[in-house]
Amino acid sequence: MGRYFDVHPVNPQPRLLNQTAEAIRDGGLVAIPTDSGYALCGAMGAKEPLERIKRLRNLDDKHHFTLMVSSFAQLGEYVDMDRWVFRTLKGNTPGRYTFIVKASREVPKLMQHPKKRTVGVRVPEHVVPLSLLEVLGAPLLTSTLILPGETEPMTDGWTVQDELGSLLDVVLDCGECGHEPTTVVDLTGAEPEVLRVGAGNPAPFELS
Repeated sequence: MGRYFDVHPVNPQPRLLNQTAEAIRDGGLVAIPTDSGYALCGAMGAKEPLERIKRLRNLDDKHHFTLMVSSFAQLGEYVDMDRWVFRTLKGNTPGRYTFIVKASREVPKLMQHPKKRTVGVRVPEHVVPLSLLEVLGAPLLTSTLILPGETEPMTDGWTVQDELGSLLDVVLDCGECGHEPTTVVDLTGAEPEVLRVGAGNPAPFELS
């Protein structure tokens, strides 16, 4: 059974964040609350947590995994973007969105779509993932914790621990979590395309 950490929703305990970051650096798989439900997280570029996410969620190789970063400024290293994509990302981060973008050379190939060379990116608004990212000092490999056959993410930390604790290394629970998945917006074409409507307002990306 993985470790279960009850963290403060406003000031997460550094000791617990450090233990979670250490588990991630060691190749572990953790579940954390975000502004858009729970997310499964691992170290960027690590194969083991990625494969564990695939098995747990029953995903194929065409699934877009997401890089979670702490700020817009950090995105520039991982996104190959022209001017309009730059403006779109800057104007809508942080937020409850996942953006599908052209990956830069800094994105590990195992995280990229095998044919399109694209990846998801997002900057959350929730204090727990932002605090974890600060302690970790690197982006996170993430995927929304939506179980096979379900359409909505898991949103309760104790339920995650009860149902999946044996498959995870750490579960963080702060008692506060978004209840809708992110709105997914594809920025790889000539104009934005909303692929999934979720917690983020899709209006800025819809053509009039």
